[in-house]
Amino acid sequence: MSNMTPPTDLTRRPPRSARVRLGGYVILPRAIDKGRALLAGSNGDYNYACPLDSLFFEFVSVDPAQFKEQIAAGKGDGELLEWIQKNAGAKRLPHEIALWSRFMEDRVPSEVESREFFHETHKSIAAKRKDIATWFDLLDLDDYASYGGKI
Repeated sequence: MSNMTPPTDLTRRPPRSARVRLGGYVILPRAIDKGRALLAGSNGDYNYACPLDSLFFEFVSVDPAQFKEQIAAGKGDGELLEWIQKNAGAKRLPHEIALWSRFMEDRVPSEVESREFFHETHKSIAAKRKDIATWFDLLDLDDYASYGGKI
């Protein structure tokens, strides 16, 4: 096992963007950051295994509680990816991972209620920004604004 990766203090800065990839998977590095922070008691307003994280765990068919045990063991990102690849109930081929990750990056609100939430959140953070179209756009904007970024 590698040296234990120190947790990100999510009371001081956001986790990695959902766009950041590990093994081709979006969301995974962010979920790892939130898991490490949760275990260290520094997760702030961030929740491990939230609905966004759950989309990843469902795609690979991995129990988030079992994955959190691997995080608690102090594994580094590469070791956690290896564990996912070995233990995933759904063994995904590289092209499936790439397509799913691209789909996730391009996801937009689809139901009326989610569109309303999306637009209200966008409006409350940065109504004049015209480049906020996807869930990942909104998430990055919210992370930036939450930690003092000027819009």
